[in-house]
Amino acid sequence: MAPYIRRLRIAVSGLGRMGARHANHFLHRTPRAELVAAFTPDPKELAWAKENLEPWGVNIYQDFDEMLKHEGLEAVCVATVTTVHAEQTIKAIEAGKHVLCEKPLSTDLAVCQKVLSTARAHPNQKVMCGFSRRFDSSYLSAYTATLAGSIGRPTILRSQTCDKYDPSGFFVQYAQYSGGIFVDCNIHDIDLALWFFSAGSPTKELPKVKSVMAVGVTALEPDLAKHGDVDNGVGVVEFYDGQIAYFYSSRMNPPGQHDMTEIIGTTGKLSVNANPTTGLLESHLATGIHRDIPQNYYERFEHAFVEEARQFTNAVLDDKVVPVDMESSVEAVRIGVALQESLRNGKKIFFDRQGNKVEEAARARL
Repeated sequence: MAPYIRRLRIAVSGLGRMGARHANHFLHRTPRAELVAAFTPDPKELAWAKENLEPWGVNIYQDFDEMLKHEGLEAVCVATVTTVHAEQTIKAIEAGKHVLCEKPLSTDLAVCQKVLSTARAHPNQKVMCGFSRRFDSSYLSAYTATLAGSIGRPTILRSQTCDKYDPSGFFVQYAQYSGGIFVDCNIHDIDLALWFFSAGSPTKELPKVKSVMAVGVTALEPDLAKHGDVDNGVGVVEFYDGQIAYFYSSRMNPPGQHDMTEIIGTTGKLSVNANPTTGLLESHLATGIHRDIPQNYYERFEHAFVEEARQFTNAVLDDKVVPVDMESSVEAVRIGVALQESLRNGKKIFFDRQGNKVEEAARARL
């Protein structure tokens, strides 16, 4: 007789682009998880679920609250539109479920802090925001090297998220909900800065933001301006302990997806994905030297998303600390929102050591 294997009974909320992928990851690629339910009110997503999930015994719900009552349900992966991430996460926590929530928790800092306070009030629940790059093998190797002191103290971080141009207008429509290019796009790079800079701290504390400033242009999609957004943005973040992060985001990278990071320390530098490629083949032709690169974010980080699902599942089943802490996830939104505000008003924004914004007159006392 085969030994009994304890599996996490999990549901996925939202079956759009990322939700469907999360569903497949838990259903087919996370051995210690059992996808038992899914929620979506969207007709197209329902049709997909009936074809791809129901045959595997997954129960489909059109009411989120009803899904939370599914017998034996232990955890929920929230992958709906950003505007309801926080609401559904809080409901799930209060219903006694563990939660893996897609980034960001919210585009509103006060709402993020409400999620954090709810999670703290339910210490038996594992709650994690999904920052996928932390589960990518290259970034994990760089983080391990940073922890080992191989580059000294990490002092400067340069990181970018560059999407291939989508002429369909998707990003213009999505800008209504995304919170802007720094909250949606560079949020991953911001999280990396917090992660790597804390690795250089003896106490592993989060670095404290001192100031942010941002600029941007709408090179291809002028309609983004009506949502206070751009298709190319540059942000600079200064931290109190002598560290600086530089972020670049773009929605118009012609050859494909190029997300890369440099961590510059006092005795060396680490570079992740500086020269992107999907394989080892290079074509040396009369037209030049060519190689293929990923065409979208998922193609680049597919395995990281799967590893994220597995590590979240393991943390719940083995009662371990989740690999992405909630405080860091909230701080990433604080910085992203501030960068977006700086982009819109053209001003540099300052913070005190407690993370509160300070007025011009108070800067001299920092």
